[in-house]
Amino acid sequence: MKKIALTGIKPTGIPHIGNFLGAIKPALELSLSCEARYFIADYHALNSCKDPDAIRSMTLEIAAAWLACGLDPAKVLFYRQSDIPQIFELLTILLAFTPKGLMNRAHAYKAMLQANAEAGKDPDDGVNMGLFSYPVLMAADILLFDTDLVPVGNDQFQHVEMAVDIAQSFNHVYQTDALKLPQPLAHETGKTVVGLDGRKMSKSYGNIIPLFAPEKILRKLIMKIVTNSQSVEEPKDPDSCSVFALYKSFADPAQIEDLRARYLAGGMGWGHAKQELFERMNEVLTPYRTRYEELMQDPGYIHQVLRDGGAKARELAETKIHELRKIIGIQ
Repeated sequence: MKKIALTGIKPTGIPHIGNFLGAIKPALELSLSCEARYFIADYHALNSCKDPDAIRSMTLEIAAAWLACGLDPAKVLFYRQSDIPQIFELLTILLAFTPKGLMNRAHAYKAMLQANAEAGKDPDDGVNMGLFSYPVLMAADILLFDTDLVPVGNDQFQHVEMAVDIAQSFNHVYQTDALKLPQPLAHETGKTVVGLDGRKMSKSYGNIIPLFAPEKILRKLIMKIVTNSQSVEEPKDPDSCSVFALYKSFADPAQIEDLRARYLAGGMGWGHAKQELFERMNEVLTPYRTRYEELMQDPGYIHQVLRDGGAKARELAETKIHELRKIIGIQ
């Protein structure tokens, strides 16, 4: 039997190149070796966004983005968290097995406490119970579906480990193995993707390249990538160059070696290097961009895909909740 891999997707709107290379692409590749499942974590988004129109639009955009990038709902499970009420029933169960001290150690909560202390504010200023108990809801997302592997970034490893702690507590109390213990999965390709200014590509830095940027905007952004002041004639170090770092993520080995040789030989200006990057990125991204635009013109199709996925996910979830209710004596 294939292992079950579960990927949670925060509805943060249209992704950028860093999201694509570091998360979307490797997560979709899991479908080749695992029983891959993907869900949009719309209730998680409520902790930071209280605008209903924004949540609706961001959910639609992120669903369209993953579909455009190759997620095939006929081959994998794709659903909205909010369509699975059993998640929130399991959340209630798991809260009874979650020590407050465990939540006190969550990185996001500790970071807010530190920020408040530095600002001279009340320790819990701006902390709602959704944020405080976020790791328990994430545990419910994972444990409800007998998940083996959870692809996450380094900042989310702790949350998967907390899910294991909570599951072990439940299993110990009832002398059962009903809750499978998941493992965090880091991708080798989930490395830092450099942005326009040489720092990690991030919306908070304002240095991103949107994944579906139109061709003219894509070229304009690439031409803004910060480089040094070396002249055209000078040889250049490809391994310290943001342009080359991005090029490697979109080119094949032969193309990479050809551009590397041109860097080292000299006689190539930064404008030429950026043009090479633009042409290669545009060639790779155009089919995704076209598909995304088609999907956004047909929101009814996206909603139907999510409804169909939700129906399938609820069947699995109801079976698991029925089992857990019997264990705890509720049924």
